[in-house]
Amino acid sequence: LQLVESGGGLVQPGGSLRLSCVVSGITVREYAVGWFRQAPGKEREGVSCIAVSDGSTRYADSVKDRFTISSDNAKKTVYLQMNSLKPLDTAVYYCAADDSVLSPSMRDRDYSYWGQGTQVTVSS
Repeated sequence: LQLVESGGGLVQPGGSLRLSCVVSGITVREYAVGWFRQAPGKEREGVSCIAVSDGSTRYADSVKDRFTISSDNAKKTVYLQMNSLKPLDTAVYYCAADDSVLSPSMRDRDYSYWGQGTQVTVSS
C-alpha cells in the first residue's frame, strides 16, 4: 500500500483546510483509514478514522464538531475537512491505512502503512 497526503498549508485561525489521502495498491474493499497528527515536542495523536466499507467514523474530542472525515471509495481517497481551525491544530498530519483493520481505530499501532505527512499551520 502507498498513501499520499495533500492539502496542508498555512491558514488563519478560524479558517478551513481539506486534507486528502490517496490510498493506492489496496485490493480489498474493507479497510480503515486514520488521520493522525504530531506537533513539535508532542506525541502523535489520533484525530479521526473511518471504515471505508460502511462509513463508520470516530473523532478525537478535540476536533469533534469541527473536523469531518469522509471517503470516496471509487477514487480510494479519504478526506479530512477541517473547519474552525485553531493554533493548537498546528501539526504534521499523517494518514494511515491497514487492510486488516475493519472498524475505525484511533490507535496508531493498528496501522501498518503511513503517508509522508503534510504540514498544517494555523497562525495569524
